[in-house]
Amino acid sequence: MNLTSNTILITGGGAGIGLELARQLVQRGNRVIVCGRTEEALLKAQAQVPALITRVCDITDHASRQAMVSWPGSAHPDLNVLINNAGVQYRRLFSEADALDGLEQEVATNFTAPIRLIDELLPTLKRQRVAVIINVSSALAFAPIADLPVYCATKAAIHSFTLTLRHQLKSTGIRVVELAPPIVDTGLGGGKRSGGTAGQPMMSPEQFAIEALVLLETDQDEALVGLAAGARKMGEALFDRMNS
Repeated sequence: MNLTSNTILITGGGAGIGLELARQLVQRGNRVIVCGRTEEALLKAQAQVPALITRVCDITDHASRQAMVSWPGSAHPDLNVLINNAGVQYRRLFSEADALDGLEQEVATNFTAPIRLIDELLPTLKRQRVAVIINVSSALAFAPIADLPVYCATKAAIHSFTLTLRHQLKSTGIRVVELAPPIVDTGLGGGKRSGGTAGQPMMSPEQFAIEALVLLETDQDEALVGLAAGARKMGEALFDRMNS
């Protein structure tokens, strides 16, 4: 994948790995649009990376998403890379009364909204000479953590969906790539570490972005960063070790 002179949309790009990917992609000479739910977070991101183009959008909300999808068609008709990065993570213990709090938001943000966004942006992407869809999954898609059951399930679903989407779009010239982070030191999950990841090393967002972009340049279908490569290889065989 050529990582310069693209027009890129990153969902959830106001913080965490989305912002760090945006920062490094701007440095490589790309036009980068980031979207997020709150204007405050986007203004902070733009203060750090002035070249960013920002757009307030809740990707789980139909009207908000439709407004954003219509906007690149006129303002940025050369949009050729979509990075589905937005995600939320909740600890869920089914022995407790609040086990299903925020369930619909977690499933929508991590799984159904990215699928809808892809479908809505396909006409724009198909017009480009080169286009790429990058779906951000997780090492936990392959080796789940017991107290993050829905998060892990949505990431496993994104992994499966990405495989089938790649197959369906292979005749269109649109590349479909899975980007799987390891455990990264961000505010995901409210800044509280899952019990299963408490003893695991965390990668910084900066180092993650460096390694992710190197892998994306190699044109592999799966960019597995850090521990994600081992999790992909061993899969559920890691479950007992990670959840003991």
